Amino acid sequence: MGEAEMRKASIGTPKRKGNGTHKAFDPSFLAQLPNKLQDCIKSRLKNLVKDGKGENLARKERGSSAAAAAPALGIDLERQLQAWRGNPAWTDQPPQIKVSVPRGSLCNLNAKVDIGLPPDAVYDIVTDPDNRRVFKNIKEVVSRRVLLDEGHRQVVDVEQAAIWKFLWWSGTISVHVLVDQNRQDHSMNFKQLKTGFMKRFEGSWKVEPVFVDEAICYPFKPKTLAEYCSCTRGKGRIGSKVSLEQLIQPAIVPPPPISWYLRGITTRTTEMIVNDLVAETGRIRVGFDAEKCEDWSSHDEKQPDKSSNIKERWALHRRNAKKRHRKLLTAERSSFGSSNS
Repeated sequence: MGEAEMRKASIGTPKRKGNGTHKAFDPSFLAQLPNKLQDCIKSRLKNLVKDGKGENLARKERGSSAAAAAPALGIDLERQLQAWRGNPAWTDQPPQIKVSVPRGSLCNLNAKVDIGLPPDAVYDIVTDPDNRRVFKNIKEVVSRRVLLDEGHRQVVDVEQAAIWKFLWWSGTISVHVLVDQNRQDHSMNFKQLKTGFMKRFEGSWKVEPVFVDEAICYPFKPKTLAEYCSCTRGKGRIGSKVSLEQLIQPAIVPPPPISWYLRGITTRTTEMIVNDLVAETGRIRVGFDAEKCEDWSSHDEKQPDKSSNIKERWALHRRNAKKRHRKLLTAERSSFGSSNS
């Protein structure tokens, strides 16, 4: 009996290292481990923030991700533009604008147009902080603040003075909107920040790819950009389907005929915006055509294909277009003078 009790006691007694016995393992330790690790990480992060290292580390990570994304986008865009340089032929079509009148609003406008440039290039024009030179309805940019910058996505507070024209009437209105732009899906949403004369003013831009040279793939019909690039061996041009939607709701909807005039002004302004975008892309393609016809080595200016900044290329295209226009005028005047003599 005594021996059995001695055996039970020895089995239940934990052994410690020093004298041949050790402390028993507590199973509850495993259950507490995740909480302890989480507390440890939280305390470490708090210390980093106090030292100012955490904020710097976050900024470095954001900067590195944006820097890594930028070259990739530039290379992809450059490849797509190269296809347009090889064949800049394109016929612009007028935009399709649909006007509906939801209850309690002035109008809901939806404009669509196909453009002969890749989505990245079109998106660069739409989101350019200095696009006042392109869109003639923007008189001036009063203020512009970037509230959030995540590389591909930006949230911007913009206040502009916009010009409206209809028949022989014209004027200027202040537009203060919050813009959420995302390059990953080439979208840009805007919404009015302060209500006043306008109770609601909101809308969106959307740029989607168009497979211009899809006929090369016949009878295969590509459904993705990868399939299109594969079947055209990277030489197929990529265009853009651009859509602009705007909802306008005044604080007080005026009765006819005033509402008709205001709706006409809004429609005309939207049409101007889209036509300005189409005209800018047309000027860029004219520059591409000039690259094929002229010997660029005779120019002292930097070659467009060596420039990594598309804005510099646009500026160069416009300067060269002006030079060609002046040469044509000079040639016409000289021929006119010789015929008179």
